[in-house]
Amino acid sequence: MKETVYLSLGSNIGNRAENIISAFSFLQSSLFLNIKKISSFYETSPVGPSQKSFYNIVTEAQTDLKPDDLLLLIKQAEYILGRRKTIRWGPRVVDIDILFFGKKIIDKVNLTIPHKEVQNRLFVLVPLDEIAGSFVHPVLRRKIRTILYDKLLTLKCQKVKIIRINIAKRCLKNWNKR
Repeated sequence: MKETVYLSLGSNIGNRAENIISAFSFLQSSLFLNIKKISSFYETSPVGPSQKSFYNIVTEAQTDLKPDDLLLLIKQAEYILGRRKTIRWGPRVVDIDILFFGKKIIDKVNLTIPHKEVQNRLFVLVPLDEIAGSFVHPVLRRKIRTILYDKLLTLKCQKVKIIRINIAKRCLKNWNKR
């Protein structure tokens, strides 16, 4: 049975937009994910050590995979695209997080769904609101849009701005037509 999943993708090393597009290409070509919606690209301030700003997006996809298998696919994509373990919250070629897996609540050593920081990160909430503002967080039992508006004042130190990336938008439009 197909589940709707929400993923966050980010990059702050090299060609950030190209890295995200490559991650999408890998995930889509795996045939395990069918991407349905893609947010705009956002340039966002990093969390953690001083480093270059990130490009971030959120996507909605459908999958037949189980949560653990989706995590393995994501880790494989990150590795193939050049991500290596560094310092916590350090720079990365690509970072892919599972935000939500349907309405499932999973709390394992290696996998927590919903992602435990969704409600504390504007770089997730803003693009997620763009494509799924009415989605109800299964733990907080509140719509993403409501969580975002409640957090805007407390998270004002996080910088998030929409950016226009023409080549990325063209590639992503093709996926949105599927």
